[in-house]
Amino acid sequence: MKQYFLKVLTIIVVLLGISCSGSKSDSRSDNTSDAENEAKTDQIELADPTIFQDGDMYYLYGTSQGELTERGTGFLVYMSKDLENWEGPVGKVDGGFALKKSDAFGDQGFWAPQVFEYNNTFYMAYTANENIAIATSDSPLGPFTNSGEALEAPVKQIDPFVFFDNGKIYLYHVRLGEGNRIFVAEMNQDLSGIKPETLTECISAEEPWENTENAAWPVAEGPTVLKRNDIYYLIYSANDFRNPDYAVGYATSDSPLGPWEKSENSPIIDKNITGENGSGHGDVMFDENGEMQYVLHTHFSNASVHPRKTAVIQLDFQEDGEGNEILKADEETFTFLESNKE
Repeated sequence: MKQYFLKVLTIIVVLLGISCSGSKSDSRSDNTSDAENEAKTDQIELADPTIFQDGDMYYLYGTSQGELTERGTGFLVYMSKDLENWEGPVGKVDGGFALKKSDAFGDQGFWAPQVFEYNNTFYMAYTANENIAIATSDSPLGPFTNSGEALEAPVKQIDPFVFFDNGKIYLYHVRLGEGNRIFVAEMNQDLSGIKPETLTECISAEEPWENTENAAWPVAEGPTVLKRNDIYYLIYSANDFRNPDYAVGYATSDSPLGPWEKSENSPIIDKNITGENGSGHGDVMFDENGEMQYVLHTHFSNASVHPRKTAVIQLDFQEDGEGNEILKADEETFTFLESNKE
């Protein structure tokens, strides 16, 4: 009987060993799979990002950072069909650029591009050398080129956003003087410049959340404008971008030229919503389902600003207690963007 129990015990131990061995093998396989998947993607590191849709393809541009920019200064471009799986950089110019400084105005400080289509041509409005210039291309992938001239202005200006409304074209932008302040002006139909008599200041950083460090040079920048039910929404960022409190708010008007009333619900995107320092300076786009997305950048980590990371978060129009529409961000939709490695 004793030998019988020993045999049974031996069989049980062997079976348990096989079972445990199988579990360990599966676990190793899962871990390896996760590691392989992680190795096949890269965090996209574009600051001041924007997404342009052409047909069934989305194109992502922004202020380029890191090792890739060592091959030349300009704007990289990534592309995706679903806003989740990104390829790139895929620009037609060396290194995946859509625009490089050799084809455009300026030689440094290539910031905050915006891409749009107008008269069957693709345009890129951008900042270089703290001036605004506009380049053209026959493809969203570039190469974007211009004559090497910037838009004429008596001051330094950055962060262009070109807005079309009722047959007119408006340039929202930031002028540097007593702080970063957001202005708007009607443009010439050929986009060659603005009509100076229409130049109007929109907003400056005056609210407590807009200047948490009480800086002598307050910052309001990164304008994006959209229209809904005859109301214009000016979405912007405030604070120095290096400040962890860099955040996004908005103002409304019944005219593209203002005056603008800042929302009491601002900021609508900040570190408390995303969990990331320096959340801001992006652009609005609508996905294939009509959902409004805001693409933005954040600091690299709590300890480091650079390189800034690219992310998206969904925006929604909701009613407040008085029946007015307000903009709100859905914090559960906040997602960093990654590119697939070849």
